[in-house]
Amino acid sequence: MQRRSDPVFAGTGLANCQFLAAGIEACQAAGKVVTISLGGGAGAGAVFTSDAEAVTFAGTIWDLFLGGSSSTRPFGAAVLDGVDLDIEGGSPTGFASFVTEIRSLSAGASKPYYITAAPQCPYPDAYIGSAINAVGFDAVFVQFYNNYCGVSAYSDPNDWDFSTWDNWAKTVSPNPNVKVFIGAPAAEAAANSGSYVDAATLGAIAIATRAEYSSFGGIMLWDASQAYANDRYDMQIKNLITTAGGGTTTSTKTSTTSTKTTTTTTSTKTTTTTTKTTSTTSSSTVKTTSTTSTITSGSCAGVSAWVSTVAYVGGSEVTYNSDLWQSNQWSDDEVPGGVAGAWVNLGACSSLAAGTAKGVGVPATAATLTATVHATAAVSTAVKTVKASAVVAAETAHATFAVSAVESVKASPATAVETGEIKRGNSRAFKL
Repeated sequence: MQRRSDPVFAGTGLANCQFLAAGIEACQAAGKVVTISLGGGAGAGAVFTSDAEAVTFAGTIWDLFLGGSSSTRPFGAAVLDGVDLDIEGGSPTGFASFVTEIRSLSAGASKPYYITAAPQCPYPDAYIGSAINAVGFDAVFVQFYNNYCGVSAYSDPNDWDFSTWDNWAKTVSPNPNVKVFIGAPAAEAAANSGSYVDAATLGAIAIATRAEYSSFGGIMLWDASQAYANDRYDMQIKNLITTAGGGTTTSTKTSTTSTKTTTTTTSTKTTTTTTKTTSTTSSSTVKTTSTTSTITSGSCAGVSAWVSTVAYVGGSEVTYNSDLWQSNQWSDDEVPGGVAGAWVNLGACSSLAAGTAKGVGVPATAATLTATVHATAAVSTAVKTVKASAVVAAETAHATFAVSAVESVKASPATAVETGEIKRGNSRAFKL
């Protein structure tokens, strides 16, 4: 590992930020998902001249940041959890092929990998629109600012177009369970004049949108530094949304598979609420500490009993009715052995005793995709900015991604290093 004063790998222009590995892994251990974001608002972002070039670049990203291998991994042994495409310039060429290749490379991996995007609110998006229509994305962080259709235009149904994105999610997206986040500026200085709304207004928008549209995923804020400086704008929004909880939910699940020739999508949870005045989501659940029973001998040693108020990621193990179960997808309210098929029975256990959970289980208020840390595609040399992306998210517990997550915060643009095919980018920390 190189010193922070020597931030590139010898003989290359590729930034060496391996000192961030521990912070990234701490976020992941806390149930957070850490992804890398490509593109950004400055310049043309990531640009491909052909599908073949995009496929090659996907392999580079896989080897440097995801489940592949390389002697020059910027974050060392830390394995990020997916890719975000924040494409705000250039050309739409190649991005569908890029996503398809990432899905193919991650097929059969020991953990899920997520694909997200940050389109502008005018529909369809000029740069990433064709890709999100062609291949399955897990979430879109729509930038409802710097445009006529932003949050400041919420009261005008001719401009505010979340309904259009909801319709896209349900009728156009290859993944019908994709979640749509409202992206908003975290302070007046974070966006163009007139784009910002105060916390009370944005909270009301989120609550109403959550109640009306089942595709609603939560709030994404640009950016972390602005939110912190603006009297913790992020926490204000979170508190407003979680306080407004209640009602009932219905949900569906889909499984994820992918092959070299077929791209399918990672499933997320679809939540439906019944009224505009009451909203429902596991994100409104107050965190509690539960006493659980744990197997101390046999095949179930060290495994906690299933708890209905805990959200489990794929691969988590629990005990239920004296059997050992393993989740095969994101799960928070699916009973082991239930019709949803979210759990696989691994066999009978022998004895029970008090203890702690084995595998990854987090409260329903901080479920699977709850804190996505987006590190710059070029791996920023602005250590302060990138570190904020990795560390800030680890310090706060937030709401579920799949069911009405309540806040996401983007860290400020970083000075990127040109590294061949890796383009200029930004870093965004999503705190949900």
